[in-house]
Amino acid sequence: MKILIAAVVSLAAFGLFGKAVNAQKTTKTDEIKIPAGYRPLAAKPSPALQSLLEAAVNETLEKFKGQNLKPENVAATLIDLRDPNDLKSASVRGAEKIYPASVVKLFYMNALERWLEDGRVRMTPELERGLKDMIVVSSNEATQYILDVLTGTSSGAELPPDEFEKWAYKRNAVNRFYAAQGYANINVNQKTFCEDAYGIEQQFRNYKGENRNKLTTDATARLLSEIVLGRTNTPERTKIMMDLLKRDFSGQTNDPDDQAHGFTGIALIDRKMTDARLWSKAGWTSSTRHDAAYLETPGGLKFVLVVFTENFANERGIIPSVAGKILDEMGKIK
Repeated sequence: MKILIAAVVSLAAFGLFGKAVNAQKTTKTDEIKIPAGYRPLAAKPSPALQSLLEAAVNETLEKFKGQNLKPENVAATLIDLRDPNDLKSASVRGAEKIYPASVVKLFYMNALERWLEDGRVRMTPELERGLKDMIVVSSNEATQYILDVLTGTSSGAELPPDEFEKWAYKRNAVNRFYAAQGYANINVNQKTFCEDAYGIEQQFRNYKGENRNKLTTDATARLLSEIVLGRTNTPERTKIMMDLLKRDFSGQTNDPDDQAHGFTGIALIDRKMTDARLWSKAGWTSSTRHDAAYLETPGGLKFVLVVFTENFANERGIIPSVAGKILDEMGKIK
């Protein structure tokens, strides 16, 4: 099956230049601070990795063709982290803007750790609890609280135009943070909900479902790679984030769709790779099923794989099908 491929993964494709969707123009007194010594990820396109990722996606499309899985239902980005000084990448539809579901919480976690390091926010037991619940159990209520802390906004009644404009500018603080680092084609300014938004949150969506969170697999893979490599914060804060993302796929669970057992972890479980290690942030709604994962294997593999799927939310096999091909074949690529 032929698919449309983003054959060249350049810096621009990874969103290293340009402004984020809905990001507000910064001012001289803007609060954004770029981390000291921050270097944006620069992964070189690898023909070998590109061929492997294309094969993984194509084989998955063929496997699920009976369920009418189409190229436009899958996006994926792969970054090889075996050599931090020679990062390599591949992408299939990696620049497509897709509703990220709970994967956006990865962006909120990273922003919060930066806010904490810069002294803009003070850690409290309640904030620590909220951060943990947002990432470990993917709580939407915790995410709502974290975004309030990050932006100095809160949900509530609709506001008149002048007040709403001020509120909206504050709510876009996280967008401005990532835009300042060169992230493009993303929107990270919305809360996540179990049901629906009301009041000013709907006003912020123009009452039409507009202004939704959007991510690309390229941007997501870039951020996860930067976290893994310790580029976004101090070693201490990097460890905090990695500990929150750590998944025990080898343990027993009462929930086959938890973040450890229901997504990329399935590929490790099927291969009985109990000595491998997995860090991830999944997202799952009625219409999407995504995973952003970093894997290390005893054989020396170290890679970030982000797979987004649309309109196949209850199909557990698509993401591990792509991941399994990478696990089986990537070791042959130097």
